[in-house]
Amino acid sequence: MIDKLIDRKLISNHFENQSFFGLLSVFSGHMTDLLFTEKDLVNSLKDYIRAEERKLEQIKKWADKLDVLSAAAGQDPEGFLGHPVNAFKLMKRLNTEWGELESLVLTDVSDGFISNLTIQRQYFPNDDDQVGAAKALMRLQDTYQLDTATISTGQLAGHVLTVDDCYDLGKVAYSEADYYHTELWMVQALKQLDEGEISAVDAVTILDYLSYSVYQQGDLERSLDFTKRLLELDPTHQRANGNLKYFEYQLAKQEKMGASEEAQTEEAQRKGRPDDYLPERKKYEQLCRGEGLRMTPRRQSRLFCRYYNNNRHPKYVIGPVKQEDEWDQPRIVRYLNIVTDKEMEKVKELAKPRYLTLSVTEPWLRGRTVTQFLLSPLSAWLGAFEHPVVDEINQRIEDLTGLDVTTAEDLQVANYGVGGQYEPHFDFGRKDEPDAFEELGTGNRIATWLLYMSDVQAGGATVFTDIGASVWPRKGTAVFWYNLYPSGEGDYRTRHAACPVLVGNKWVSNKWIHERGQEFRRRCGLQETD
Repeated sequence: MIDKLIDRKLISNHFENQSFFGLLSVFSGHMTDLLFTEKDLVNSLKDYIRAEERKLEQIKKWADKLDVLSAAAGQDPEGFLGHPVNAFKLMKRLNTEWGELESLVLTDVSDGFISNLTIQRQYFPNDDDQVGAAKALMRLQDTYQLDTATISTGQLAGHVLTVDDCYDLGKVAYSEADYYHTELWMVQALKQLDEGEISAVDAVTILDYLSYSVYQQGDLERSLDFTKRLLELDPTHQRANGNLKYFEYQLAKQEKMGASEEAQTEEAQRKGRPDDYLPERKKYEQLCRGEGLRMTPRRQSRLFCRYYNNNRHPKYVIGPVKQEDEWDQPRIVRYLNIVTDKEMEKVKELAKPRYLTLSVTEPWLRGRTVTQFLLSPLSAWLGAFEHPVVDEINQRIEDLTGLDVTTAEDLQVANYGVGGQYEPHFDFGRKDEPDAFEELGTGNRIATWLLYMSDVQAGGATVFTDIGASVWPRKGTAVFWYNLYPSGEGDYRTRHAACPVLVGNKWVSNKWIHERGQEFRRRCGLQETD
């Protein structure tokens, strides 16, 4: 499957690796901090081990010395003690040296490690984070159609999952009543266990989960098979014995009555991946994989690349920028080599200390739990006054788009770690959201400028679900499109999403440009055309 992703150009030419559980939060800046925290704890643990080894070496030397003395004394105890020096040393050892040894044995050299661990523990992920990480992994599995073996055996960036890891993923799915993923990961755990991998989890426990999760999906025959295998390993298992009778009764009932077409349809609906809150999920995920694109060869032949100077703008007459057409209707263009590596690094440096969890005013977010937000990126807002680089980027956007950025929002910098995504949404305020940007007093969002500040090893595309377009991250490039028609009406074709990052780390910055100030730059019209 990874090879297929490469063939579809889901992977950029630049390879940067990141620890997989950005799944866990999915936010690479914080994940990097956790990585360094763990590294510090490992070093502290090694210091503790060395201290224990020194302590044991001292005890061993003392024991070896006494062993020699005991052997010599044991040959002729009276003769040995008849020597005054030996008698004195025996008194000394028993009176003082054994007490010193007792103190050495009782000395706790773990204080430094325990103290460091206690301090660092406050920064550790919690249960919600771990659940979020597991959900992110399963979301990646579904989006990019990866089987459990591909992920577990290290074909995905070389990181393997143990039986315990697969079992834990299955348990998270089970706790969410997601029996589809419970089955997938418990089957993988059982497979690795059958292949001889050592684990604290036994086959009986895994089969117990499998039997129930398969039953919940309507497959009585497989539920019965798993139950029988469980009982071969543990004939006294009370729940399995009860299930065995129930499954056999239900199967016999089906065979006797004959499965009706309605019952078969109901069973088929229970199997497979459960539905979720996003009705366009299938289309969204197809585009993330590079499938379902709606650009015909004839339309594609009308897309061009060019040197662009924005109607002979003084800054770009001699040094025009490279511009590529990404899509025709609505028109989406990409600017190449639009910022330098140095500028991008400065923007990231400014953003990192002030990350806040990103939220969007979308109906699908209402009523969601905390763990469901874990896959959102981290974002920060940078004003032009904060650093010359931010001011220069803002000015560059104005020069190239021809739009006034003084009424635009601050530059938003977002970081997506592995699994990080931003689901389908509109950038503009719709008719049923008349107060969306009222506080800003600058009108609706007329246009979007999206700057990619990193390459992504796999995944992370920006997809437009209505028109069937996919735009892939390329470091140092920016894509631009209008959210509103010249009439001021919202262009619903611009509904878009950020696909989950499969492998790597994605940095972007957005500039949302508003209507105020554009009256003479993009004149309004009655038509709803590009």
